Amino acid sequence: MSVTWSPLTFRQIRPKTVRKSALLCFLVWIACWLLVNTSIFIHRSIFAEYCTDQKSKGILRRLCYDYRQGVLTGDLCEDLCVTQTMVYKRCLYYDKGKKVIQADWNGRPIILKSKLENFLSYESLYLLDERENRPIPDIDILVFTALEIKHSLGLEVKNVTVPQLWTNHLKDRRGSFSRAELASMWSLFQQEEYVFFQLLQDLSKHVLRVVGSCGHFYAVEYLTAGHAWHHSLFSLEELATPSWRGSSRKALWQMTNGIALSFLELARHFENDFSHQLHLCDIKPENFAIRADLTVVAIDVDMAFFEPKMRDILEQNCTGDEDCNFFDCFSRCNIKTKKCRAERTNNNLQVICDKIFRPLFSPRLSEFRVYHPLQSQLNKAVQKCAELSNSGSMDWKTMELTFSELRNLFEACQRDL
Repeated sequence: MSVTWSPLTFRQIRPKTVRKSALLCFLVWIACWLLVNTSIFIHRSIFAEYCTDQKSKGILRRLCYDYRQGVLTGDLCEDLCVTQTMVYKRCLYYDKGKKVIQADWNGRPIILKSKLENFLSYESLYLLDERENRPIPDIDILVFTALEIKHSLGLEVKNVTVPQLWTNHLKDRRGSFSRAELASMWSLFQQEEYVFFQLLQDLSKHVLRVVGSCGHFYAVEYLTAGHAWHHSLFSLEELATPSWRGSSRKALWQMTNGIALSFLELARHFENDFSHQLHLCDIKPENFAIRADLTVVAIDVDMAFFEPKMRDILEQNCTGDEDCNFFDCFSRCNIKTKKCRAERTNNNLQVICDKIFRPLFSPRLSEFRVYHPLQSQLNKAVQKCAELSNSGSMDWKTMELTFSELRNLFEACQRDL
């Protein structure tokens, strides 16, 4: 049986075929468009925070350009942008917009930090626009400064001056602030870590020293951070004095106990010596460094909170205790109210025992140290301290006994070698 195809049949089929082809091409085009844009998004997400010398130098060039245009200022701008006694060394890391760069300043290594890359990314002080060319009274600046500190740190600040929070070179100066000075100061006050370090400069030896600023970048002392993969967490070999290097294992053991004592001092200091307790919610070797005198220094305090703000953070909705853990700061869930309790159930010392002392005095690292008869007792004391919050024994008396036991053991191990 033969089939006869008429011209009418072809006219009926052709439009359907064309429509299918057009639809197929459109779908292919959409797929390609999605693939290209997804690739671009992934590429930007991965490489936007990629730390390079080229990008870091470009950031500092823009900083100096804004300085020369009179947009920003600071006590380090002249050294960085004019005399060039401060020179770029290397990019350390980018993290969620934060830029951390190493530089040499008159032959001395320092760290430049900013929460955001560009100066204009920070909110401007609206008083500058409101007042235009009229000077802003100091009292207005202090009020806005106090409000910003309360917002960022949760603290009521009294008896503080703007130069104290910003830079020492203004302490003896008279007259109103320039627009560039106010804009630069305001960009720094929007960075919680800068405000934290600056407020504690004269109150604690356990925080980084701020050495100056230029625009939205501030400079701090250079210290080598710890590393969880390092057999002693910190590069103690670099700190050993020449007289100790002949018996390195003995020196490293003494230094390890000296560092442990400094961590104990830091824990006690942050708990008792300020108007509010200071909570560290991200305790790990990478967030601390050691000075030559074995003082432990907190070098990254993005997750450090005074008591008022800590309570606000913890008091969230919950269905169980696991919802009340904010990094290293734990609370418990009130099942009746479905809210986390505002009180923290663990403390800095307990987390230091868990995250610092346990690996620092781990028996598996005994080959790097000399034998000490108290080492087994020390390991047990560290283990007990680390597990205190699990047993619910976090009362003041228990913590005092734990603190004293650890201090006595560290001192004995350091002394009786």
